[in-house]
Amino acid sequence: MVPPHEHTSEIPEPRVLEEQGISRLSGVAQILANTVLPADRRPVTLETADGLQLVGELALPVGKAPVATVICLHPLPTHGGMMDSHVLKKMANRLPALADIAVLRFNTRGTTSDQGTSEGAFGYAEAERYDVAAALDLVEALDLPNIWLVGWSFGTDLALMHGADPGVVGAILLSPPLRFSRPEHLEVWARGGKQLVAVVPEFDDYLRPAEAKERFAVVPQAEVVAMAGAKHLWVGMADEVLDEVVRHVNPAAYPLPTEWAEG
Repeated sequence: MVPPHEHTSEIPEPRVLEEQGISRLSGVAQILANTVLPADRRPVTLETADGLQLVGELALPVGKAPVATVICLHPLPTHGGMMDSHVLKKMANRLPALADIAVLRFNTRGTTSDQGTSEGAFGYAEAERYDVAAALDLVEALDLPNIWLVGWSFGTDLALMHGADPGVVGAILLSPPLRFSRPEHLEVWARGGKQLVAVVPEFDDYLRPAEAKERFAVVPQAEVVAMAGAKHLWVGMADEVLDEVVRHVNPAAYPLPTEWAEG
């Protein structure tokens, strides 16, 4: 059950705006790197089939139904990846307000963030099949629409290995290393025909655009998007990543605005 929640539906006073990374310019609020826009934010607990409880947060548009849903799968937890990894946190901070997208973030087993620590231990992308399934169970139980997986690095392996669920529209893979996933996982996506988008940094540490096009060629419907100037961690490139996510998940909201109207 989703617990009680609070939300803010009004733009705060100037001091609060500044603290939230929003600068006021003649009737509009400029969206900055640490901007937190209004959303209906609910702490959630995911229950896995193997008996674990995972820490998470669901962010919904305020006062309206979402048009689509994103399940975020974070980078490698043994190297600092978690639900608050910066690109994923920015999705939750902005996309409910700017694109009417519901955003579910959670810590996979054994992973810690400011929200807490999920039970269990790192499962080398295998045991995490239960974590992905628990996230899908939650959004499906809430009848949230048009479910997309958005994985980043390790999270892309989880999407490829465990995410080709009947209820999933497609997956967006940010900096896919193809480290744990294998050719047979790509073949499942190829046969299923679900949308698959690989967003690959020009200077990625593991897989760059030219090789990515070769590796993903086995999935006829796969789109490889080369991001000029980007690196694996997307430092300074979060806006471009969010735009790419919205371009596929809710094209009507693309491109995202850079200002937020007051009122």
